[in-house]
Formats: sequence, structure tokens, C-alpha cells
Amino acid sequence: MDFSENLIPARMIRRYKRFLADVRLSDGSELTVHCPNSGSMMGCVETDGPVLLSTAANPARKYRHTLELVRVDGVWIGINTSRTNALVREALENGVIDELQPVAAIRAEVKVSARSRLDFLIDHDNGRTTYLEVKNCTLAENGIAMFPDAVTSRGAKHLTELIRLREEGNGAAVLFCVQRRDVRRFAPAARIDPTYAAALANAAAKGVLVLAYRAEVGPTAIRLLHPLPVNLSGDPCGPGGRAT
Repeated sequence: MDFSENLIPARMIRRYKRFLADVRLSDGSELTVHCPNSGSMMGCVETDGPVLLSTAANPARKYRHTLELVRVDGVWIGINTSRTNALVREALENGVIDELQPVAAIRAEVKVSARSRLDFLIDHDNGRTTYLEVKNCTLAENGIAMFPDAVTSRGAKHLTELIRLREEGNGAAVLFCVQRRDVRRFAPAARIDPTYAAALANAAAKGVLVLAYRAEVGPTAIRLLHPLPVNLSGDPCGPGGRAT
């Protein structure tokens, strides 16, 4: 995924109300921008840390600028969750995600029950189908990417749906899109949300494929390229986050 414009450099002042952040531009002026991330963004909000902003094409939008990337300890992190599914779809279409090949067609936002949708339904060349739920991952500690960064009852609900679909004979998978390069493996953030960690392990035991892929993130492009080993036994992350 290439950025269609040159992103605007700024410095983080604070993030608040979940979807807003104040930043300082290079000329010293301050700006309130849209923060497209509903998680806690634990470890991604560094006061006076470098950030990059995009500009909306619609001049009438209340907050014209969007927080795209933050830089922590010299590493760019993609925090815009509205880009996550496009990154994964691009990787699927380019044959990057070996475990979900071959791909004949991809359908997005698939309704699977009266109250639930999953991100993708993949049709394979051999007649199989796979339901896929995608999660954006920005939290990391000691080289381990972790999800979630706050308690997520919605995430556990998606796993329940995937288990049901797998038991009905369909392919089912959850993929963690890790938008930072400074990690070597993935684990659920069990100390933040032990219920989700247990649900993920249960889903894997019942045949749901658990995948994690790491992106190369930079000021001009983001590419989902590298598979990560998945460890479902636990994580070193301390407590934090609130229910979402």
C-alpha cells in the first residue's frame, strides 16, 4: 500500500477521546487530528514523538488530517486501523499469505449471523472457502507483538463465530496484521485480556487457523510481508487498557 501523498510530519502532544489527537506542526502551530484507532494505543503515544499525518480530500471534513504513523524508539508504527483490511487484501492478492492460497476471489464484510460480520470470505481455486477475521496489532514488548491492547469482548465474539463456521465444515482463520517491524513473534496479551487469550487458544484447538504477519512500515508505503511464529501460551505484557 503506497501513500498517495506526502505525509505531513508533526510531533505528538496528546491523544484523547479515543478518536482525537493534538499534534504540533513544524512551524510550531498546533492541530487537532482524527485518530483512527479504537484501542488504547499502549506504547504508541509518546509525548513529542514524531508522527505523520494524511490530509482528507474533502475540505469540509471537521478534522481534515488523520494520524497515520507514529515513531517510537526509532520504529514507525501504523496506527490507522481503517487501512488494515486493505493491507491484508493486497497481501492475499499478491500471494504473500501462503496459508490462505490459492485465492480465486475475495468477498469483504460477510454477514455470518444476525449480529455479526467477518472481514473476508475467500474462495479458493479448489472449491474450498475460508472465513477470515483480521485484527490490527500495534502493541509490542521485548520483540513480541501482542493483541489486544485493551479488553475486547467484540474480538472474543468473532472467535466464537469462527469456531462455529469451522465446525460446520468451512475454513476459518484469524490474522493479526502487525504494523511494526521490531518484532519476532506474536502472542495474545493474556494479562490485558485473559478471556480473549483463552478464546484464541480454544479457537486454535478447534481448528481455526491463527496467523500473524508483520508489515514493513515507512513514510511512503506499508507492505504486509513477513509471517511470524505464533505462541498461544502467554505473554510478558503487564496489565492495562480498558474495555472497548
